[in-house]
Amino acid sequence: MGHGPTRTKKSQRIEQLLRPFFHAWERYLAVRDDRERRVLPFDWGTGFLGDGSLSGAEARAYFHRHAEEALAAHSAYFSPSPVSDFELGNDELTFTSPLPTPYPDNNRAHGLFFPTGDCGPAALVLPQWNAKGGSQTGLCRLLNRFGLTALRVTLPYHGPRMPEELIRADYMLSPNLGRTLQACRQAVWEARSAVTWLLSRGYGPIGIVGTSLGSAIAFITLAHDPRLRAGVMNHVSPYFADVVWRGISTRHVRQGLEGNIELEELRKLWLPISPQSHYERLLGADKDVLLVYARYDLSFPPDESRRVVEAFEKLGILHEKLVLPCGHYTTGKFPFNWMDGLAISRFLAKSLGSSRSERESEVVADAEEKATRS
Repeated sequence: MGHGPTRTKKSQRIEQLLRPFFHAWERYLAVRDDRERRVLPFDWGTGFLGDGSLSGAEARAYFHRHAEEALAAHSAYFSPSPVSDFELGNDELTFTSPLPTPYPDNNRAHGLFFPTGDCGPAALVLPQWNAKGGSQTGLCRLLNRFGLTALRVTLPYHGPRMPEELIRADYMLSPNLGRTLQACRQAVWEARSAVTWLLSRGYGPIGIVGTSLGSAIAFITLAHDPRLRAGVMNHVSPYFADVVWRGISTRHVRQGLEGNIELEELRKLWLPISPQSHYERLLGADKDVLLVYARYDLSFPPDESRRVVEAFEKLGILHEKLVLPCGHYTTGKFPFNWMDGLAISRFLAKSLGSSRSERESEVVADAEEKATRS
């Protein structure tokens, strides 16, 4: 009985050592990734919401009405138009985006297909903001080892969808408020269209996993698509705006916002794309949910992540929780990448009823070996 306080003090000392270490590592990785970032100008972006002729006070009022109407009719707001031109070649899926934008390159959706057979459980994988072409493919292959077919969907303005004037996927998330809202809505529409394609090919049940920005998209998709059986939110926050305002990954976006809008108003305008707005759709939905966050995250602040967990507990939404002993960028570093990947794969395999390898230890050992080499 006398060991409790001693253990607590020891844990606190370890925490005091690890926190500055991981924070320094996170800042180093963020700065290293900072060379191509640029501050874009603020714009209400009402043209991306339906009326491009407004400015100033009129644009602000229009945006507030749009956000309120989107929340009031969220089911219709996140329901895609039908897609009829799915094409699969060399394990790459393409189709016309059901939500067109002013950028032709962005209007063709892309996905990388990792099948394990002609049917069976499958997982939709949504990468992080500014994910490169090979990002999350390791997770897809690991999902394969657990008996799950995987489809990695390219987010709007990423990869082959990036307009020529960009070197980063800045149009997905920027100080242009309307374009950011439209891009996230477009991503949800495309994710739901991808679910339709998987089902048409005989796959199911289906789960979804999203990382960082992809986590917000995955959350909204899971909440609105009754065909999805399970979801993993890999880095979570209740409000889209707060991550942008507080995170080190988006400080250049905040620079474009500051002086034009305050956080409280930004939070209201981006409520349609904030998980906070869609919690109750998971009540009694019979869906398995895994919430993942990192203890030393400077991009998705842990106190924000804990608010999501606390809200789930208060509302009685069934879920599991994983707290990674690292930060945001360092989630992609060994050994934290395979800790995260294995937890995600195990969870989805269990939730979707996958017939996993008879000897899971071999899968784990192989995953560790691959992670070490990468």
